[in-house]
Amino acid sequence: MTASAVMFRSAPDVRRKRLIRYGLAVGLLLVGFLLHLQLDSALTLSDQWRIATGAAPDSFEEFQFYYAAMPRALLAVMVGAVMALVGSLLQQVTQNPLLSPMTLGASSGAWLALVCVSIWLPDLLADYRAWFAMGGALVSVTLVLLIAGRSGLGGLPVILAGMATHILMGAVATAVILLNPYSADSLFIWGAGDLTQTDWEWVRWLLPKLSVALVILLIAPRPLTLLRLGDAAASARGLSTGPVLAVLLLLSLWLVSSAITAVGVISFIGLIAPNIARNLGARTSLDELVFSLVLGALFLLFTDGLAVIISQWTPDMVPSGTTAALIGAPALIWFARSKLSSRDQTALQVPEGAARVRRGVWIGVPVLLTLLTLLHLAFAPAALSPFDLSALFQWPSDLVLSLRWPRIVTALCAGAGMAVAGLILQRLIRNPLASPDILGMSAGATFALVAFTVFVGGSIHEGGPFIAFAGSASVLAVLLLLGRKTRYAPGIMILVGISLSAVIEALVHFVLAKGSDQAYAIIGWLSGSTYRVSSGQALFLAAGTVLLFLFSLMASRALTLISAGDAIAQARGLNTQRSRFVLLVLVCGFCALVTAIMGPIAFVGLLAPHVATMLGARKVWPQLWLAPAVGMMLMLFSDWLGWALLYPKQMPAGTIAAILGGAYFIFLLTRRRLG
Repeated sequence: MTASAVMFRSAPDVRRKRLIRYGLAVGLLLVGFLLHLQLDSALTLSDQWRIATGAAPDSFEEFQFYYAAMPRALLAVMVGAVMALVGSLLQQVTQNPLLSPMTLGASSGAWLALVCVSIWLPDLLADYRAWFAMGGALVSVTLVLLIAGRSGLGGLPVILAGMATHILMGAVATAVILLNPYSADSLFIWGAGDLTQTDWEWVRWLLPKLSVALVILLIAPRPLTLLRLGDAAASARGLSTGPVLAVLLLLSLWLVSSAITAVGVISFIGLIAPNIARNLGARTSLDELVFSLVLGALFLLFTDGLAVIISQWTPDMVPSGTTAALIGAPALIWFARSKLSSRDQTALQVPEGAARVRRGVWIGVPVLLTLLTLLHLAFAPAALSPFDLSALFQWPSDLVLSLRWPRIVTALCAGAGMAVAGLILQRLIRNPLASPDILGMSAGATFALVAFTVFVGGSIHEGGPFIAFAGSASVLAVLLLLGRKTRYAPGIMILVGISLSAVIEALVHFVLAKGSDQAYAIIGWLSGSTYRVSSGQALFLAAGTVLLFLFSLMASRALTLISAGDAIAQARGLNTQRSRFVLLVLVCGFCALVTAIMGPIAFVGLLAPHVATMLGARKVWPQLWLAPAVGMMLMLFSDWLGWALLYPKQMPAGTIAAILGGAYFIFLLTRRRLG
C-alpha cells in the first residue's frame, strides 16, 4: 500500500475520531444541562419535556420551570461557553496559559463602564449597554497591552499589567459608587455575577450577540495553528498576524462584554477551562477551542448548581459568581504552580536612584511631613471665598480638631505600618514585587473580617485585629507552602493575591447584594476609610504601630543578613528559620492592625520602599526610617485630597492611594521596557 493511500485512509479516520470526541463532549454537556434542571424542580421528566416542547404551563411548578429554571440553565451554558472560548483564544494567541478575560483586565474595564453608564447615563443603558461594556473592556485591554508590550504577553508582565489595571478600575468604580450611593443599589447583584432569571428576556437578548462565537470557531483555527510556529513562520505562510489578531481580539471583547452585561462578572472560567482541555489531551487549535467551550459551560453549570443548592439551605440567595470564585481561586493556584517558575524573578527590577541618602532628604522629608500635617489640620474648604483665599487656612476649633486628629493619626500609622511590612517582605523574600496587598496578606485579613461580619453578625469594626491576624497568617502559611517549591517566584505570589482578591470581591458583592444596612459601611471600609475611626481606635493603632516598629528596628540585623542570603546569614551565626518566622509575624501584625482599624490599603507597601530606595536608602537601617516616612506622606496626602478635592463629599484615603499607587506600579512595569 502506498503512502498516499495510507494518508487518504488516515484523514477520514482522524475526522471520524474527532467527530466522536465532539459528540461525546456535547452529550456530556446535555447531561449536565438536564441535571441542572432537576435541582429545584418537582416536575417529572415527562412533564419537563412537555413544557420544553411548547405546552403551556398551568401550575406554579411549571411556571417556575419554564420561566426560571430553563432560562437560567441556558444562560449558564451560553456564558460559560463563551468565556471559556475567549480564554482559550487569548491563551493560544499569546502562548500564555495564565491569560484570561479576568487577568487581561477586560472584565474590570467592562464592569467600570457599566457602573458609569448606569449612574450617569441610565437612559442609554437599555439600548447600548453592550457597546459601552465593550468600550470599557477595549480601553482596559489596550492599557494592559501598552504596559506589557508584545514581548510581555507570554509571561508574567501581562499578568502584572492586568492586575494593576484591575485595581485601578476597581478603585475608580468604588469611587463612583460611593459618590452615588442611591443610584448604585441595582449594581451590587450585577457585580456578584448572578444567573437568576424570571423570564426569557436575557436569553433572547444574549443569544444573537453570541453568534460571533461561531465566526471565531470558523476563522480562528488556521491562524492559531500557524501562530504556534511563530510570527515569522506564520508570515512566511501568508498570514498577516496583525489584522488577524486585531479582529479576533475585537470579537472576543464583544463576547465578554455581552456576557458581563447579561449576568455580571463571573471570574476564572476563561482561565480554568482551556487549561483543563489541554490537560485532557486537546492538541489542535480547533480541539482546544471546542473542548474549552464545552468545559466552560459545564463548569458554570456546576458552580451555578452549587449556588442553587446552597441558596436552598440559607436565607439569602448566593450569586453564581461567588461559588465560581470559591472554586476557581484554588484552581488558579494549582495551574500557576506548574506554569510559572523562579525565572520570572526578572520581570521587575528595583528602581535606580541615589547611592546614599543625602542630608537634604533627611531634612526635607520631616519638613514635608510636618507641612502636610498642618495642611490637613488648617485647611478649611468651607471658607473658600474668591475675595479672600487666606480664609482657606485657619487653625481648627476644638470640635474640628477632635474630628481631624484621629484621621491624621490613622493615616500616618497606616502608611508607616504598610511601608514597613512591604519593606520586610521585599527583603525577606528577595522579591521587589512583594508587598502585603499584592501577595494577598491584606486580602487574607480582609477576608477574615468580612466573613466574620457575614457569618457571625455584627459590625465590620467589631472583628478586631485578632481575627484579621488569623486571616493574614493563613495566607502567609499558604504562600510559604506554595512558594517553597518555586523559590518564592513573583508569579506564584502574585497569582495567590489575585485569587484571594477575586474571592473577596465575590464575597463582598454577595454581602452587598443582600441589601443589608451595613452594605455601604462595608464598601466604605474596604476602600480604606479614616473618617469612621474613633479616637480610641486611632490611639490603639498608634500604640500598636510604634510597638511593632520598635521590634522591626531590633530585627534590622537579621533582616540585613537574610536579605543577603541564607548561607551568609547562617555563617554569621543567625538562626534563619526563627528569624524569618519572627519577621513574618511582624508583617502579619502590621497587616492585621491596619486592616482591622482602617481597612485594606493597596500599593503603599510596594511604593514606599521603592521610593526610599530611589532616594538613596539602599541598606536596611535607613530604609526602616525613610520608607515609613514616605508611606505616611502618601497616606496623609491621600486622606487630605479625599475630603478637600470633593468637599463636602469625601473619598476614602485608600481609594486615592490605590489610584496613585496603581499609576506608580504601571510606571514600574513600563520603565524597563521603554528605557
